[in-house]
Amino acid sequence: MRNNGVLMRVLVIYDAGIRRLGQDEDIEPSVFIQTGEVMRDFVHAYHEKAEEEQVFPHFKKAGRMVPLVEVLQAQHQLGQKLTDRILQTAESARSSKTDRTAMIEAMQASCTLYRPHMARETTDLLPTLRSLVTPAEFDEIGEALVKREVALFGADGLEKVAKRVEALEKRIGIHDLSQFNPKS
Repeated sequence: MRNNGVLMRVLVIYDAGIRRLGQDEDIEPSVFIQTGEVMRDFVHAYHEKAEEEQVFPHFKKAGRMVPLVEVLQAQHQLGQKLTDRILQTAESARSSKTDRTAMIEAMQASCTLYRPHMARETTDLLPTLRSLVTPAEFDEIGEALVKREVALFGADGLEKVAKRVEALEKRIGIHDLSQFNPKS
């Protein structure tokens, strides 16, 4: 669930980008390139791959929630395509209206895809996992995830990625959480 926190923050950056680019604000392309790289490297290559290798097989083996697992796995592939589109169009989105529109649409589609995806993982899939594995197997899954995180991102990998996301939030002015409070 900690990994989903990084994904949620990426979606907040996408939301801000969608809104501001839609108002023709000029935002440095590197913000979207670096955010897309977090999606590619952390969400797709680490988090989703770990789910596919360490979590989903337990559901398939038990014959539990298999349709949900299949949808989630298909959504991983769709999410990767959307991230590729964001990365392909980010640099030229500043000068090409076509690429700006394509990038905005890919960011919108990512938000639309991942919010219910995360909700189902968090409320349905992950709580059920504990009933499918022994406590020792659950610990093994956790150890495998940590080992992979360290191999890909070094010690304190999640914290390092979260700091990268925080720096991107600061660059586009959405780091102050109080700005999201409703106006009375």
